[in-house]
Amino acid sequence: MELESIGAYLKTRRDRVTPADVGLRVYGAARRVPGLRREELAQLAGVSAGYYTRLEQGQAGTASRQVLDALAKVLRLDPAETAHLHNLARQPTTPRLVRPRPERPHPRVLALLASLGETMPAVVLGRRGDVLAWNRTGHALVAEHVDRDAPHDLARRPSVPRMFFLDPLARDLHQNWEELARIHVAYLRLTAGRYPTDARLAELIGELAMRSPDFAKLWAKGDVSDCTVGTMRLRHPTVGRVDVDYQVWLQPESPDHRLEVYTPNDTASADALRLLSGHVADDREPEAARAAAVRLPDSS
Repeated sequence: MELESIGAYLKTRRDRVTPADVGLRVYGAARRVPGLRREELAQLAGVSAGYYTRLEQGQAGTASRQVLDALAKVLRLDPAETAHLHNLARQPTTPRLVRPRPERPHPRVLALLASLGETMPAVVLGRRGDVLAWNRTGHALVAEHVDRDAPHDLARRPSVPRMFFLDPLARDLHQNWEELARIHVAYLRLTAGRYPTDARLAELIGELAMRSPDFAKLWAKGDVSDCTVGTMRLRHPTVGRVDVDYQVWLQPESPDHRLEVYTPNDTASADALRLLSGHVADDREPEAARAAAVRLPDSS
């Protein structure tokens, strides 16, 4: 998958800002571009049209923070979009992809996950959206059909982006799939800007673009956003309708990893989560009994 360039990103952002949005009056013939022209954006940002054209063509070298902030202001970029612009500006022209080591959750993150118990569903996600760990209720809520022990096996570790776009069962689970799909893609683009040399991330994006027309269409829009809070509306196969709010806890010791916690946003959903937590507890009892039987001394 070819990495995004600062020029491609600027063009998608330029296309969505009309002259009227920035107070420009338009005269004469119909325009050939959906948004601002290059020279209009350059003038509003206080740079020469030639310099901006070279920047969009990847020939202007590293742009200063002042220039990038001026462009972001004209293009009405939010903080996440502005951060992405700065990330792209810092990228080398031809970055060399490297394959990072497999991710492992920090012990403190696992301790925090364990402290939540089973009444609160939670999942630990890695840089690329891989499930690094989950409690039983978190697994039962978001991926009941997946082997619960899969995060421990690097070859089978679940990938949330892959499940979301390539797994029909995962898609059927989410009633607000379209809304969440946009968020997934926009956050993946933000991550790609932060880690332009991550070969595993580039492979993931390339695979999804090839295998999922929905992903490819959303990726082409160029949207960027962070993903820290939101709502999931689920049609759960075991407990029925569940509406939960998710919130992400960032981890200082491992900033690439995110602890995602799910809380009910209405009484019916709270009841459904209690039922799911009880279902998970019932499943544990046979395992505990078998483990105790293995530990019993031979009475003969």
